[in-house]
Amino acid sequence: MDLWLKELQIENAAMTYKVKETLHTEKTAYQDLAIVDTYEFGRMLVLDGIVQTTIRDEFVYHEMITHIPLNTHKNPRKVLVVGGGDGGAIREILKHPSVEKAVLCEIDGRVVELCKQYMPEISCALSSPGAEVFIGDGIKYVMEHKNEFDVIIVDSTDPFGAAEGLFNINFYKSLYDCLTEDGIFVAQTETPFYLPQVVKKVYHDIKAAFPITRMFMAAIPTYPGSYWSFTMGSKVYDPTTVDTFTIPDMDTRYYHKDLHKACFVLPKYVKDLIEG
Repeated sequence: MDLWLKELQIENAAMTYKVKETLHTEKTAYQDLAIVDTYEFGRMLVLDGIVQTTIRDEFVYHEMITHIPLNTHKNPRKVLVVGGGDGGAIREILKHPSVEKAVLCEIDGRVVELCKQYMPEISCALSSPGAEVFIGDGIKYVMEHKNEFDVIIVDSTDPFGAAEGLFNINFYKSLYDCLTEDGIFVAQTETPFYLPQVVKKVYHDIKAAFPITRMFMAAIPTYPGSYWSFTMGSKVYDPTTVDTFTIPDMDTRYYHKDLHKACFVLPKYVKDLIEG
């Protein structure tokens, strides 16, 4: 008998994956958590029925959400990741020699524990000397750490349930206060094809909190629409004016210095959406 995982994040469309084996399921204090092994994408982390990351395509998301801000900031030394319990963002952050400390603030400790067990390719840097893991509420953590981080990455689940509070203007203003005077913040900001009004609202909320706001895109096969948005709020640095010749070659599979500016060139429907 064939076993298929069906993701129903979008009301009138579904994404399906043939499952080889169910490795783990449990209901944590915050969400339904599953780790399955699929034929096409390898092991997957699934939260509340929605695919979060997979062994096969995780590199796209984690490279883009980290290297864009870190190669925009002039000297990122202290970085905070809110969410991202799989550890992929921490792995990429620690590829930057200027980074002295990378803090992961994840509300659900079971995500961290199980990703270490079942997805070590992604979580491999969580035990590195430069990494610190804090299990707790990211909103509270941000409010309690003023003027501390050079870069903040909000690597959250979708804007429903436990992550809903990470998608509003009050949180973005708290992020502004948590950053140093030349700090940068980046978040994943959903699919403009299936959730255009969510993307538009988030972009304008970030724009209301930060003097420089830029959206960029990446192609991620397992995310609805396969074309995903990220939004940067910056106090000083504009990512579209970075001298890309100064960006070093890195151990990456998706991101490279020529892509740094190119990813900010938006399709017309996305441009019209956020400018409307």
